[in-house]
Amino acid sequence: MRKLAIIALIAIMAVAPAMAAENGPIGIITAMSNELSLLLENADIKETVTIGGVDYNVGTLEGKDVVLAKAGIGKILAAAGAATLINEFDVSSIIFTGIAGGVGDETEVMDIVVSSDLVVHDYGDIGNDGFTWDAVAGSDGNGRIPADPALADLAYKAAVDVVGEDSAFIGNIATGDQFVASESYVNVLQDSFDSLACEMEGAAVGLVAYQYGVPFVVIRCMSDKADGLAHETYDGFGDQAADNSASIVMEMLGNM
Repeated sequence: MRKLAIIALIAIMAVAPAMAAENGPIGIITAMSNELSLLLENADIKETVTIGGVDYNVGTLEGKDVVLAKAGIGKILAAAGAATLINEFDVSSIIFTGIAGGVGDETEVMDIVVSSDLVVHDYGDIGNDGFTWDAVAGSDGNGRIPADPALADLAYKAAVDVVGEDSAFIGNIATGDQFVASESYVNVLQDSFDSLACEMEGAAVGLVAYQYGVPFVVIRCMSDKADGLAHETYDGFGDQAADNSASIVMEMLGNM
């Protein structure tokens, strides 16, 4: 019964998404302070509005009207932040920026992955035989949440401009409420979704944006390889990776 109710809710969400405010500011959201700091340093902030304990910084960045926010870590806070950007600030689009674990064999630490689509990799059923993933958390019938193609193209071109073509990728990003530090689970994400990166917020932002008809894209810089050394690599490269992702966002805004 509980699963049927969830399926019905997702179906309702997918039927008639609302339209984004065409002339609204661009919402830029992160999970952590280090992912937002470079953007705040370069922005001209006119007003800070605190809602639900989150500061929403209203101003301009690279000549564009923006609302910058650190929503917090994980799917729940990310979804709440995205909904607030849409309902309280009438954003025209949403960019999520930050760090992630590299999943694709071809991605290395400090590479950039732009979302073509996302999946919620930890959504499903747990029984006596273990975990079974369920595609119902997607928006396209196959468990995928497609990013806006135009925004993804702009983000990828900005990434190429900043880090070079060899270090810029576009593909699937897997979202779940775990810090992945496991070679075996990296293989699961590769085999199940052909993912290039994994993180804890993007698909939640994407599904909320889809529900409201707001274009979105996720930009991630790899702070680690999501393997057995992930915690150590993250500690060494997390701040630099956060700044790299933010730099892509500023390049993207400058080109819009």
